Amino acid sequence: MSSNSVKPNKRKIINDPIYGFISIPYELVYDLIEHPWFQRLRRIRQLGLTSLVYPGALHTRFHHAIGAMYLSTLAVEELRNKGFEISKDEAEGVAVAVLLHDIGHGPFSHALENSIVHNISHEDVSLIFMEKLNEQFNGKLKTAIEIFVNTYPKKFLHQLVSSQLDMDRLDYLKRDSFYTGVSEGVISSDRIIKMLTIVNDELAVEEKGIYSVEKFIMARRLMYWQVYLHKTVLSAENLLIKILSRAKELAEQNVNLFATPAFENFLYSKIDKSVLEKDIDALENFAQLDDNDIYASIKVWQNHADKILSLLCTNLINRNLYKIEIAPLEYGKENVNALVKKAVLKFEVSEKEASYFVFTGTVENKAYTITTDSINILMKNGEVKDVANASDHLNINALSETVKKYFLCQPKNLD
Repeated sequence: MSSNSVKPNKRKIINDPIYGFISIPYELVYDLIEHPWFQRLRRIRQLGLTSLVYPGALHTRFHHAIGAMYLSTLAVEELRNKGFEISKDEAEGVAVAVLLHDIGHGPFSHALENSIVHNISHEDVSLIFMEKLNEQFNGKLKTAIEIFVNTYPKKFLHQLVSSQLDMDRLDYLKRDSFYTGVSEGVISSDRIIKMLTIVNDELAVEEKGIYSVEKFIMARRLMYWQVYLHKTVLSAENLLIKILSRAKELAEQNVNLFATPAFENFLYSKIDKSVLEKDIDALENFAQLDDNDIYASIKVWQNHADKILSLLCTNLINRNLYKIEIAPLEYGKENVNALVKKAVLKFEVSEKEASYFVFTGTVENKAYTITTDSINILMKNGEVKDVANASDHLNINALSETVKKYFLCQPKNLD
């Protein structure tokens, strides 16, 4: 028998810088990781343009998906050890649902979520991919899909995939903290998982784990202001959004723009949820899109005849980002209009076109939401409390308030 005909060992081991050696738990998980649609996540950065601020933030959605899947296996094992019944099919379903939760992300992750496709979230695209994969794998993803969309009878399984204390958040805080070097994001994911339990078909954390949960909520708040909503990251992401907006505007006028075949389809056509659901070619095109398509186009567009597109692209490639100011109150229209007029004169553009150079926006940060999807704490007396009410040393109620800030972007040399 030749070596080529030997069935490969699907219980591979991945060396992860956060958790060490990760074993692939199921053959189905191995096959999904090997699928081209999942391999695409190697070419999509987890934090988009954040590396322009934190140079180490070059990790990918692939890293994160593998890590979150691994945490889900630890959580399932812990719950089983505490006597809760989780079948092999359910355990595999959770692992697959967590593995594929981000498969619908487009290039540059959240930055371009509404720029490439219209009126559809990455969760919706993930579900479309999962349903198509279920067809390809002869129904093996049925349980995973039911858990993902929260129609499976055991609701706590969905909470492992999507909740305020899910495996997604536990991984990305720890991973993003590691790769950015921002130590405020370090959390005790292993301790939180060890403290997990189930009460009335809902996940809960044993009372002795409450301080780890408090640290988790604080870490999330700090990571949003220091990393995800860092003002220079916002500046870079808004520049990227403006580039795509200008490219789309030119494409609608049938202006010739360089683009890779997969990107061209989304540049010159309006692709929404219904198209991705019904047109397998459109979905395949989306599955070919990654950060490289966008960056390659932007590099070429530096020399485009359209001076606005050319300037914006040159600025991004050379990290000449917008000057950005963030304030607690909305910027006055008079001040903004004065800057717009300066942009009109400086760049010799119309007032409408000046919005590519001077614009305002908002950002919001809410570390914890007090809802039906709360983080439950199982007290020693058997009572279940929302962590906001159970905490005795941290005012989590204050962290549940939405903090809204306003930003103003303008070219650095406008004055």
